[in-house]
Amino acid sequence: MTALSPRPLILLVDDEPDILVALEDLFEDSFRVLAAHGGAEALEVLAREPDVAVIISDQRMPEMTGDVFLSRARGVSEAEAILLTGYADLSSVTAALNKGGIVGYAAKPWDPEALRSMVMAAAERHHLRRALNEERSLLRGLMAHLPAAVAVKDREGRFVRINERKALALGLGSETGVGRTESELGGLGRPDAEAKALAQGETVEVLDERETEVGTQWLETAIVPVHDPAGEVRHLVVLERDVTDEKLAEMHLRQADKLRALGTLAGGVAHDFNNLLTAIIGSLELATRRLGDEAAVRRYLDNATMAAQKGATLTQRLLGFSRQTESRGAEVVDLADILSETKDLVERTLGGGARISWNLAAGLWRSAIEPDQFELAILNLAVNARDAMPDGGRITISAWNQTLTAPEPQLDLAVGDYAVISVHDTGAGMTPEVLARVLEPFFTTKPVGKGTGLGLPMAYGFAQRSGGALEICSEPGQGTEVKIYLPRAVVETTEAAPPLEENKPDQNGSGRRILVVDDEAPVRAVTAGFLRDCGHEVVEADGADAALRLLREGGPFDLALVDFAMPGVNGVEFANRARADGSDLPIILITGYFDVEVPGDIALVHKPFSNATLQAALTRAWSQ
Repeated sequence: MTALSPRPLILLVDDEPDILVALEDLFEDSFRVLAAHGGAEALEVLAREPDVAVIISDQRMPEMTGDVFLSRARGVSEAEAILLTGYADLSSVTAALNKGGIVGYAAKPWDPEALRSMVMAAAERHHLRRALNEERSLLRGLMAHLPAAVAVKDREGRFVRINERKALALGLGSETGVGRTESELGGLGRPDAEAKALAQGETVEVLDERETEVGTQWLETAIVPVHDPAGEVRHLVVLERDVTDEKLAEMHLRQADKLRALGTLAGGVAHDFNNLLTAIIGSLELATRRLGDEAAVRRYLDNATMAAQKGATLTQRLLGFSRQTESRGAEVVDLADILSETKDLVERTLGGGARISWNLAAGLWRSAIEPDQFELAILNLAVNARDAMPDGGRITISAWNQTLTAPEPQLDLAVGDYAVISVHDTGAGMTPEVLARVLEPFFTTKPVGKGTGLGLPMAYGFAQRSGGALEICSEPGQGTEVKIYLPRAVVETTEAAPPLEENKPDQNGSGRRILVVDDEAPVRAVTAGFLRDCGHEVVEADGADAALRLLREGGPFDLALVDFAMPGVNGVEFANRARADGSDLPIILITGYFDVEVPGDIALVHKPFSNATLQAALTRAWSQ
């Protein structure tokens, strides 16, 4: 009876008290026993006791025969039934088989061991049938109520079972699709991922981004192989879940974290821009006072130019960091370049509360990552490090190459080459309890309003998406080091194009007639000045309407250089009107915005720009 726990409950039914006592003596050691003196009483017991596993009933009872009682018992109980009879009444046994569903019968007087074995087997069958029914009920409930489209497929991709959500997605009833493949029913599915799950025998998860009538949809699919006792994959369970809301929430959380960092950054940026503007304004004023001294004028103008270029670089970094768009995706990048470019952003964000050291190894390997998310991860780690040292301390940001010659199960890293980026602080460190939870979203030890608890989870998510890992080493009083492992990308070397020479006129393209359109007179004057210095004829217009008149009445022009953001008609609308007559006038748009979408046949130049940048754009536009 070890397989049946607790002991099964049986019901004894006989109108003779001596028989009931004998049966109770036979079964009480192995079963919990209930007794009834007739069919009517037994039906009342069954109504109260749904857990009765086996009914042992006499056939000949005055008020109700055993076969009639057992037939009625079928309506209130799933118990196995055994009939006892003292007569060779085969018709009664047959009736009990047909109506009462008996699984066996025993003649009086019975063989104790044979009857005990019969009852034991019946109790075991009842237990197994109830467990099977419970499993089926759970499966039906899971299929019906799981917030996912669920399908079970055989090895050939034919549906064995589908739930209502999946049926609705296919425009079918839940039974209609059984025996047919997804492609036959007009579904998309992921046959490549299913083939991979069959081949590897492991769960495969994929995320698809699809454009629908209502916008972008993200669908997460998990393919789970089901093995038979021999270990062969016989079926696949396919779960499809719409994760659009989660993806949008993730994007919003990323942006919220950026805005929090930008709020910290604002004070430092204002301070730096005041310094830059002081250098520019002061240098230009000094230059005007020394117009007769060419060397002094040159020195002050160079100083103003350098300060302005620093301001332009900082502005581009801020625009790139703060844009509210989905990540532009993974690309092979030079990690050392990104870390160098991020240096100013990190140091301005942290302010003077911590000393920062940078230790970047030479020849740092390239990696295929999301550049903007890498910047955000480094910034978040640096902010966390600063906040861990309220009384000041040192933050060391390091990067080096590391080759793993053996797998790292703790980090889930395979053998291979990795670039490792480390952010180490000399703060208070973390207790094991805190360390165990720091990767949980929204978990934070900072005071209310001082942190979201998203910095480390976002850095961890970035490392995972990049095929790497994040490792945290910390002990109380010993500071904290967070390391991001990024896999080395294989890069095909190509011959680099020769660099452009600053301020070198475009000799092959000089003497062209160019229309410059900008509502800002100072910017228009600089743009026109660059072009005239390179030998071009320039016609200026202060807006789209005036430029369109010039195209109609003062043409032809070899190219139009147009500001993107102008009152009334922007640069793209101007291009559409200018080409309405079928002309193929080359057009270059100039913009101070970071995220601007323009037609593929229109070039784009970002402000501020140098003469070399402008000339390169002209060359490309005329070569197309």
